[in-house]
Amino acid sequence: MTFPLFVLAFLLQCCSSLSLYHPLDPLIPEEINQIKLIVDKSKLGSLPNLTFHFVDLEEPDKKDVLNWLSSNKRNENVLARQAKVVVRAGGETRELVIDLASGSIKSNHVYTGHGYPPFNFNELFQASKLPLQYPKFKNSILKRGLNLSEVSCVPLTVGWYGEKVTKRALRVSCYYRGGSVNVYARPIEGISIFVDVDSMQINMYIDRFRVPLPKAEGTDFRSNEKADSVTCNLTEKEFKIEGNNVNWDNWKFHVGFDARAGIVISTASIFDAKTKKSRQVLYRGHVSETFVPYMDPESEWYFRTFMDIGEFGFGRSASTLQPLIDCPENALYLDGYWAGEDGEAQKMQRVICIFERYSGDIAWRHAEINNPGKVIRSGQTDKSLVVRMVATVGNYDYVLDWEFKKSGTIKVGVDLTGILLLKGSPYTNNDQISANVYGTLVADNTVAVNHDHFLTYYLDLDVDGSANSFVKAKLQTTRVTDFNASPRKSYWKVVRETAKREADARFRLGLEQADLLIVNPNKKTKLGNEVGYRLISGQPVTSLLADDDYPQIRVAYTKYQVWVTAYNKSERWAGGFFADRSQGDDGLATWRKRNRMIENKDIVLWYTVGFHHIPYQEDFPVMPSFHGGFELRPANFFESNPLL
Repeated sequence: MTFPLFVLAFLLQCCSSLSLYHPLDPLIPEEINQIKLIVDKSKLGSLPNLTFHFVDLEEPDKKDVLNWLSSNKRNENVLARQAKVVVRAGGETRELVIDLASGSIKSNHVYTGHGYPPFNFNELFQASKLPLQYPKFKNSILKRGLNLSEVSCVPLTVGWYGEKVTKRALRVSCYYRGGSVNVYARPIEGISIFVDVDSMQINMYIDRFRVPLPKAEGTDFRSNEKADSVTCNLTEKEFKIEGNNVNWDNWKFHVGFDARAGIVISTASIFDAKTKKSRQVLYRGHVSETFVPYMDPESEWYFRTFMDIGEFGFGRSASTLQPLIDCPENALYLDGYWAGEDGEAQKMQRVICIFERYSGDIAWRHAEINNPGKVIRSGQTDKSLVVRMVATVGNYDYVLDWEFKKSGTIKVGVDLTGILLLKGSPYTNNDQISANVYGTLVADNTVAVNHDHFLTYYLDLDVDGSANSFVKAKLQTTRVTDFNASPRKSYWKVVRETAKREADARFRLGLEQADLLIVNPNKKTKLGNEVGYRLISGQPVTSLLADDDYPQIRVAYTKYQVWVTAYNKSERWAGGFFADRSQGDDGLATWRKRNRMIENKDIVLWYTVGFHHIPYQEDFPVMPSFHGGFELRPANFFESNPLL
C-alpha cells in the first residue's frame, strides 16, 4: 500500500533528497526521536519505569518493496514508514507498531510469552555497579587483600534451566584491573552475584572459594606497531554510495545498520552483461542469532551460554572502526543510529566501512601451450567490494564481512578475535592439574575455558525472482557395468532431490557429499539448466550438547548447519524474538515444524557458521583472528563466465 501525498511530505522533512530513499532504509534520528515523542505523549508515558528496548523499522510487505524497486515512478510511490517498538513499563513488556506519517500507535499489546527483550545499556551499567556498594562483596574483596577501587564488574545473562516462572535477571562477574588494562585477564574467582533487574538489587550472594589472582604481567594487549596504509588495496574509489544504496561494478545493493543484527544487506542484484538486465540475487541477509556456550558445568560458570544478538545486539555492540587497522586507507564509513533506553536517538560513528579489495588473488587464469609456436597466457586479478563492521560483545570482537565479487559470488566471513573468557586457577603448570579444569592453562593461575561460537545467518535469496526451490545435488557412487568400454569399476553421478516441504530441508554437513542449491525452476539458461545459486559451506561444525540440555533446547537449530523455511516477514530471528531467558518454543526449529510447502515458493536459507574453540597459549593475552564463513556462488545463473 502506498501513500504518495502525506508520506511524501513527511519524508521531505527528514530526507535531503528523495533520490536517496529506499523503503528498507533504517530509521533516521528524526524518526527515532519522533517515536519517543509519540510514546511519551500516549498513555504509556504515564506508566512507571518506561524504558525502550527495541526500536526498528517495521518492514513494508515484500511485494510492495519489490513493486517499488521495479517502478519507474519511485518518487511518487513512497511506502509508508512504520516502526516496531518494544518497551518495558510497569513490569510488563509491550510490543508497539507506530505509524510515523500519522504519528499514531497502530497496535499495542502486552507480551505474555516466554523470554524478555534485550537489556539496555543503563540496566547493564547499573548492575555492574551494584557489587561495589554491597557490604558482603566489599568484605570478600578485603579478605582477598584487594583494592576495591581497582575492581570492575561485568553483568552476564543467565539463560534458562527449566524454571516454570522466570524474572529478568543477570549474574555479575568481577575482575581486578590492578597493573593491567586487560580487564578480563584477572578474574576474581569463587564469587557468585545474582541480580534482580526490575528491582535492580542483588538478591543472592555466594562466596564459595578463593584461588590466587592471575598476575598482571604479560596481560597487556596493546600493540606498539604503528598503523600504516594497506598498499594492496585499491586507492581509487570505484563505487558510489547514495544514501544507503551502493553501486559497484555489476552489483547494486542496499546496506543498513540494525541495532540487533548490525549490517543488513538488502535487495542485492547483479547486472548481466549478456541480457543487459539487473537480476535479483538476495532480498535480505544478516546475522540472525549467535550461541556461545562455555563448557564448564560448575556453579560459577554453567550459565554462560550466551545469545548475543537477542540478549544484547550486534548493532548496539558495534565498535567505532579504526582507520588503517579495522579498514584500509581507501574505505568509506557509515554512521549508525539506535534508540537509547529513554528512546532518544544515539549516534555511533564509523560503524560500517566499505572498501574495494585487491589482495593479489587471481580471479581466473590459463596458459595454453597447445597452439603451435606460441604460448597464450591470460587472466584477471580478483577485485571485490567489502562491507564490514566489528561487534565487540564483552570480551570478544566479531569482524563481520560481506564481500561482493564481479563473478557474482557473495562471500560472507566472520573473524573472531579479542580476549578469551578466563577463570582463576590454583595451577601454574599442567603437571599440577588433578581435576578437570574445563579448558587450557594459558598463563599462571589462568585457565581459558573451552567454548563454542555459532553464528546463524538469515539469507532470503530471491534467485532471479522470489519463487525458488531448494535442491540437494547428491554425489552418488555408481558401479560400472559395461566392462567392455572401460577398465574402471566406479564413478560418481549427480542425483538431484528437490525439497517439497520444510521437513525435507534441513541438512547436517559432512554426512553425505552434495551441492546445496537455491534454484529458480521457472527460469532456465539457453541450454536448459535451472538458474541458481550454490551454498559453499565452511567447516561442518554442529553443537555437541545433549538434546535435553537446557541451553540446547533454546537453540535446537544448531544441531544442523542448513535449514530452509517458507518466507514469513516475522520470522527473522533464529532463536526467537524475545531471546533473553527464552525456552525454545519460538524460533527456527519451531517454525520448521509447520512443515510448509517450499517447492517453487518464496523461501529463506539459514546457515550456521560454527567454531569449537579449544584455547591455546597463543590465544593469550589477545587472540589472533580466527576465520569462518561461507559463499553464495552462481550455479548456472549466467550463460557463461560473467568476467569475460
